[in-house]
Amino acid sequence: MRKDSKIYVAGHRGLAGSAILRCLGKKGCRNLVCRNHNELDLTRQAAVEAFFEEERPDFVFLAAAKVGGILANSTLPAEFIYENLAIQTHVLHAAWKSRVKRLLFLGSSCIYPRLAPQPIEESHLLTGELEATNEPYAVAKIAGIKMCESYNRQYGTRFLSVMPTNLYGPNDNFDLESSHVLPALIRRFHEAKESGADTVTVWGTGKPRREFLHGDDMAEAACFLMDLSDDVLDGEFFRSPLPSFINIGTGTDIAIGELAALIGEIVGFRGEIRFDDTKPDGTPRKLLDVSRLRRLGWEAKIGLREGIERTYRWFLENRRADGGPREGEEQR
Repeated sequence: MRKDSKIYVAGHRGLAGSAILRCLGKKGCRNLVCRNHNELDLTRQAAVEAFFEEERPDFVFLAAAKVGGILANSTLPAEFIYENLAIQTHVLHAAWKSRVKRLLFLGSSCIYPRLAPQPIEESHLLTGELEATNEPYAVAKIAGIKMCESYNRQYGTRFLSVMPTNLYGPNDNFDLESSHVLPALIRRFHEAKESGADTVTVWGTGKPRREFLHGDDMAEAACFLMDLSDDVLDGEFFRSPLPSFINIGTGTDIAIGELAALIGEIVGFRGEIRFDDTKPDGTPRKLLDVSRLRRLGWEAKIGLREGIERTYRWFLENRRADGGPREGEEQR
């Protein structure tokens, strides 16, 4: 990517897309194309194709998605599979038609089997049953990987898929009904501190282990991969027996109970943390094998404590009066 390359970031107001914008800005890229959901509905094929026909971007980061935690995935399964399938199908097809040079598709670590061996290698895809609480979302993301593979094989496109672990950071969704576990805990502990509550109750047993990656680290990895030479990409992804997608993570995980204690400490909550074991835990453990990415020369730099401290500061500076997420934070 040159500094004058036209680069479209789909989902630029969400956690992932906004981080990619910041990364591109630091690299001096100045020809960035963005549209919010009101300006361009990516679930409408005609609108997407008209946009690509008009703008003709050289590079595309497909970070737009319908995302959420266990509660949102469990209560809105139709929306999660429909919107994600529609978004990625329309963008990928239009990118091929307009001859985009490279495209990076952001998947999710939930594509892997619920009981996959740990740490999870890319080769574990489609080797077992998915976690039931987010299966529709996972199926959509798997379809995106396979669509990239298919277009690469049939049309010679350079569509690269990456599988980030659980992301957090600026522009995250802190809504208690639809957010992921880390931002939800930040808001709940903050509100408990403000109200003087004696306890905070966390869903599940606290035993499942999760890996967390700051959005800015994810963006650095995404830009790093998009800037690899043709020879490296061919040898690693497009003409290789290795999987055509790659994990992005830290290579370390933490129990949800330990995470809750850490967030409580950072926020300043002094009460008791309780666990509601009548609520679902989800996948027992989800730690990505990031050896391929490290071999290519990239590693995460932001530690979990530092990342949570930075995210909490952002939350305090940007929340609405009711503590909820700002308008436009969903990744679409």
